[in-house]
Amino acid sequence: MREPRWLDGAEAGRHLRPYAITGGRTRHSQHTFTLITLVVSRSETEFEYEYLEPEAVQILELCRDRAVAVAEIAAHLDLPVSVVKILCGDLLNASLIIVQSPPGQDDQPSVEIIERVMDGIRQL
Repeated sequence: MREPRWLDGAEAGRHLRPYAITGGRTRHSQHTFTLITLVVSRSETEFEYEYLEPEAVQILELCRDRAVAVAEIAAHLDLPVSVVKILCGDLLNASLIIVQSPPGQDDQPSVEIIERVMDGIRQL
């Protein structure tokens, strides 16, 4: 007798692994990240992080030499973006990474300023 599909080992592993990595969390309680939030390791040298999940160590290694977007980290590690966001939140809490979020609505120039700049350029 064949096991039901939801009990199939490969299928179960695909769902259990992210659950195990994040400890069952579906989002980080303190930090929010977008797909284009940039992440960079605070240290340029390798350390032994015995207390970290292997995936968190992989994030630190991937982001050691350059800033990497959350979406790119997820693609490189073949992990769901939600899992990467949680791990990055944990790494940020531990002061192991630096993040740069995209500018918010308040930080963006107004349409009026952009139109003035364009008008000025056209007059040149």
